[in-house]
Amino acid sequence: MTSVLQITNLEKSFGRRKIIDNISFEVQSGEVFGFLGPNGAGKTTTIKMIMGFLSMDQGSIQINSHDLRRDYERAMAGVGGIVENPEMYSDLSGRTNLEMYARLHEGITPGRIDEVIALVGMQQRCREKVKRYSLGMKQRICLAQALLHKPNLLILDEPTNGLDPAGIKELRDILKYLAHQDHVAVMVSSHQLAEMELMCDRVGIIDRGRLLGVKPISELLAIYGGKEVYRFLTPQAARAVEILTAGYEGKLSALTDNSFEIELVEEQVPLINRYLVNQNIPIHGISKVSGSLEDAFMQITGGGLSIA
Repeated sequence: MTSVLQITNLEKSFGRRKIIDNISFEVQSGEVFGFLGPNGAGKTTTIKMIMGFLSMDQGSIQINSHDLRRDYERAMAGVGGIVENPEMYSDLSGRTNLEMYARLHEGITPGRIDEVIALVGMQQRCREKVKRYSLGMKQRICLAQALLHKPNLLILDEPTNGLDPAGIKELRDILKYLAHQDHVAVMVSSHQLAEMELMCDRVGIIDRGRLLGVKPISELLAIYGGKEVYRFLTPQAARAVEILTAGYEGKLSALTDNSFEIELVEEQVPLINRYLVNQNIPIHGISKVSGSLEDAFMQITGGGLSIA
């Protein structure tokens, strides 16, 4: 894959407070890159510098091999983005807004406008005034606007804010399609761990202005979230815990007379099940309770770990 966005030793301070502290990463074509961190970690500040809305104190930003400071117009020619809450003309229709925006770029045809409207699922509502749109509909039109000029880098700042579960899934499917089928480099910032896990190919975790590292989702989960908590249903929960305690060092606890929880890697689940059955402990059900990017995130940011 080709590196579309390259961030090198980026720094930004407001007064004496350092907001972004020497971060470096890249975003490649054909991937959804998650920029993950709690509110106030520096995600939006970083994105504003990439988009040219804020100046950088130190470091460099290159987009499609063009330096942002020395060659801003060429660097931004291939970028589409939604940062915070973009404004649209509320008394005009969604389509009219797109038509007006299209005039800022050469070569955008009515057919291309139809194409992006269909991509975001707004065919039935695009001729209504924007002021009648729900937040999710506004987000879709804004995404269509960002895609009009066929950017090869798409940057979205907290795009799922205010969306219902159906809208979040639709957005997730669109972004994955753009990355994996159209080979767009997609960068998405969020503090929503579950969405990052479902949407992204790689994530960079930022906390208090420092990038703690960048890993593929699968590798990150394997390193930090490999052990998952499983709940076993059995009428002999206390006895099962007693038996397992003698030979298992992981997290193990009885919740009720009919269930207990144990921390395992997935491959251990059938082994534990078989062992208990052989000990005459009936197992009525097994379900996964946790073990996700959230576990990894809490270990990395809360435990002071580094994933570099």
